[in-house]
Amino acid sequence: MFIFEFLNNQLLKMQWLSDLIQYLVEKGFGLNISDRLGGSIHFFIYDVIKIFILLSVLIFTISYIQSFFPPERTKKILGNFNGVTANILGALLGTVTPFCSCSSIPLFIGFTSAGLPLGVTFSFLISSPLVDLASVILLASIFNWKIAIAYVVVGLVLAVIGGTIIGKSKLEKYVEPFVFSNKMMEVEQEELTVKDRIDFAKNQVQDIIKKVWLYILIGVGIGAAIHNWIPETVISAVLGQDKWYSVLLATFVGIPMYADIFGTLPIAEALVSKGVGIGTALSFMMAVTALSLPSLIMLKKVVKMKLLAIFVGTVAVGILIIGYTFNIYGYLLF
Repeated sequence: MFIFEFLNNQLLKMQWLSDLIQYLVEKGFGLNISDRLGGSIHFFIYDVIKIFILLSVLIFTISYIQSFFPPERTKKILGNFNGVTANILGALLGTVTPFCSCSSIPLFIGFTSAGLPLGVTFSFLISSPLVDLASVILLASIFNWKIAIAYVVVGLVLAVIGGTIIGKSKLEKYVEPFVFSNKMMEVEQEELTVKDRIDFAKNQVQDIIKKVWLYILIGVGIGAAIHNWIPETVISAVLGQDKWYSVLLATFVGIPMYADIFGTLPIAEALVSKGVGIGTALSFMMAVTALSLPSLIMLKKVVKMKLLAIFVGTVAVGILIIGYTFNIYGYLLF
């Protein structure tokens, strides 16, 4: 138990990095991290470096594994299953694709055009930006493993239920016709060498970091401001756990925004530290990542309004239920 706690603190929470940045801020800058300015600088530098280190390592590992499952092979695997089992596999597939919601939509189109059931592709579309292995590790590094695992479970359940509802509703006629006519080519995949897989993983790290670095900096900056400059009384007055509307407000504030889950995690961390319920913070994260306005605009290009409305409504209701449930029972996770 001691060894696990030590490894968790040093490898995930990177206590050594926090101590190093504290030394830099206090000895190098002459600031006290107990003060607002010193605390903000420490929070920003520490979180940015920690997130980029963990993100790079995890994306590399996930992408190396992913190189064994190109879209054609994945389609064949998923095609062997149907019903809820297929939805579960579609949702699980989303957990090993480190994409934001906008990046997931082209693959969603590819799976749909390849003939996979609509419900299965929507299970993938929900889970891909919402739950991935990198976010699990980052959640554990910021909060703890109980919260990280619980988040993954409820995220997968939401993806499976959402996809199942859409699949059972027989909404294929609300998908734009060009999606079905744009068939995925069945081509024989060349066997990749270890070097090829390493190069693929390195390129994925570079591509994803290029896409998310700005959101991470903005998210950590907002988190530092909340953590050190906004009084707890102000935040509690708006998003306090005793406010029945806090989850509702956090969800609908999050939807118009666009950020990766890695950019929203520092904000959630700062909100929870100020007394905001864990369910409220997670609802905000889920709304930003799964229902961001840019991704909905992109999705509108490939599905008709009725299907889009059912998708948004189903996911939004699921996020609200998850948020209120976590606020009620979240104390068990700390």
